[in-house]
Amino acid sequence: MATGGHAPRDRDAPVTARQPPPPRALVLGFLSALETASAELREALPQVERMADMLTLARSGQIGREGRAGGYAYSVHGAGCRLTGSDGVEVDVDFVDGAEVFDLWRLRRHGQSLSPPAAPPPEQLSAAIGGLDDLLIEVRPGWYAVPPRSRTAVSEN
Repeated sequence: MATGGHAPRDRDAPVTARQPPPPRALVLGFLSALETASAELREALPQVERMADMLTLARSGQIGREGRAGGYAYSVHGAGCRLTGSDGVEVDVDFVDGAEVFDLWRLRRHGQSLSPPAAPPPEQLSAAIGGLDDLLIEVRPGWYAVPPRSRTAVSEN
């Protein structure tokens, strides 16, 4: 034994790298990251009752299109908002009728911002979303949202 009571490390042993999350875990991770970012944003900006308020506030000039709030960098764009945490993890959504919506492209962007990056093929992401029909609704072809009644379930998964 080496000093300090620890066995010497085998320098030739392979180091096990963290694996990217499988598609279902990627989708659930996105939903969890969205919920966390949204909560922190609402706490940091009292005028934000729901994420869609970011769009209204930026368009009216009450907040900048880019800035920092609640530990996140935000960028209001077109019909949505991208949030990037201090760890570099990105969550990007658009807003439809006040709801946060996302598509496969946004899920893949989220996956690519993880460490290690994850970029499952669109077919695998679609299948993962299909398996979460108790949590997600398709608001228009290829665009998904968490209905208000399912938000608690997302936090529990």
